[in-house]
Amino acid sequence: MNKTDSLLSVIELFLPENTLEWFDVVDGNKIDNEIRIILKEKNIPPLPSWYQNEKIESKGFRKIAVADFPIRGKKVLLIFHRRSWEIEGQQARLKREIKLVAEGTTLAREFADFLKE
Repeated sequence: MNKTDSLLSVIELFLPENTLEWFDVVDGNKIDNEIRIILKEKNIPPLPSWYQNEKIESKGFRKIAVADFPIRGKKVLLIFHRRSWEIEGQQARLKREIKLVAEGTTLAREFADFLKE
């Protein structure tokens, strides 16, 4: 296991389950009492069942901020950059359905479940 893989294994312990399956960690910082972890969705388009080898192109990102479990007494904010794709000649954009937050909140699902208990 190389150094990068080792670091990702440690970082994965602090992220919601399966986050690194769809996102890359691109940055992180600590500002005052807050830790921010920046993640960018991988460029792996969700292929619709009718897909016939048309050209698919990434069309930018939408930011989603998600509050997660505190670390070392500091608030944790996960900043997800969600990607969308366009199939050449189609109006609708594709996006992957990944449930990042608990319904009706800006909290990570596991964090919201923990607070309910």
